Amino acid sequence: MRENLHPVRRVAVGDVSADIDEELAPIIEVIWRLGWTTWTCCQNAGESNAGWPKKLPHMAPVVAAQLGWAYIDFPVDDGVAFLTALAQAGPRDAFYLRMTHWAAPDAWHVNAKPKDRAAFDQSQESQFGFHLLLVRFPSYDRPEILRRLLAYEAGQLIDPGPIDRSSMNPVQP
Repeated sequence: MRENLHPVRRVAVGDVSADIDEELAPIIEVIWRLGWTTWTCCQNAGESNAGWPKKLPHMAPVVAAQLGWAYIDFPVDDGVAFLTALAQAGPRDAFYLRMTHWAAPDAWHVNAKPKDRAAFDQSQESQFGFHLLLVRFPSYDRPEILRRLLAYEAGQLIDPGPIDRSSMNPVQP
């Protein structure tokens, strides 16, 4: 196992513990307290993946685009619960739009890519299924993610309301 590039903090909730990138540790701790599972996370994917282009030159633009972006991946149902919690514990504002609208400035990337079981055991017939939901977000959203998760955990939900789309309005000269 390779050493983590980013400074880490030990997070322990119940019988689950791991060294987590320190900028994501408070978020992961709340996620685990809420009973959701995470698989991996990274506070800055571009920094962590900086060496990829040496072996895979075609990955250079992908790695560059990941600078300043964090990610958490979940089993699909837990990832959907995470997104739901964030939406229910805050207003439908620019943060909400980044989570939900593909064309919002700094829109989150939420992906569920099907995996073939034959990729892990070549003696198996191909059979695809969804197992992982990758949630990538700009690092500057970490404080709001934590604030909303804590509010959700405390049962402080926001009543449904209109979506403020002003962050998507073009800048007027």
